[in-house]
Amino acid sequence: MIRVFSIVTFLFFVVLAFPATAQINWLTWEEAQAKNQQHPKKFIVDVYTQWCGWCKKMDKATFEEPKIAAYINKNYYPVKFDAEIKTDINFKNKVYKFVHAGASGYHELAQELLFGRFSYPTLVFLDEQLNVIQPIQGYQDPGSLDKIMKYFAEDYYKTTPWKKYEEMYQQQHPAAVPPKKN
Repeated sequence: MIRVFSIVTFLFFVVLAFPATAQINWLTWEEAQAKNQQHPKKFIVDVYTQWCGWCKKMDKATFEEPKIAAYINKNYYPVKFDAEIKTDINFKNKVYKFVHAGASGYHELAQELLFGRFSYPTLVFLDEQLNVIQPIQGYQDPGSLDKIMKYFAEDYYKTTPWKKYEEMYQQQHPAAVPPKKN
């Protein structure tokens, strides 16, 4: 009996020491497009490469943040897209392919979504009709991504300029406001 109690106690402390990380339910292009036909929603596309250090940092520091993961899963179809993948992708009834360039290359769909500006990581926001709303280049910490993803998911981008939205966001989320420098 004492042995069972010891094992249960040990497992309890192991669970506390290693909290479960939040998970974004990343979809393939095919899965996301199929779901979108049944229930239209915006897309958030994480355009990355295998060699990108900032992409890996964003995976750990930002995408595993529980509130970020929950919001993305609820409001978007999330797609993780390797910009150098060599397989064909059918997107909006067009087939996009890998293009060899020098020692490596790029995927035609990445080129289209990024408007030819290859920078990693880049988050691309698409509307329900799969049109690009806007690509956002560079690493985003959880606070920055929270503000950005709500701007698009909640349709502020349609009526509110970014600067005005930032002011509104900071009033609604005062803890997110960085301290002023003296």
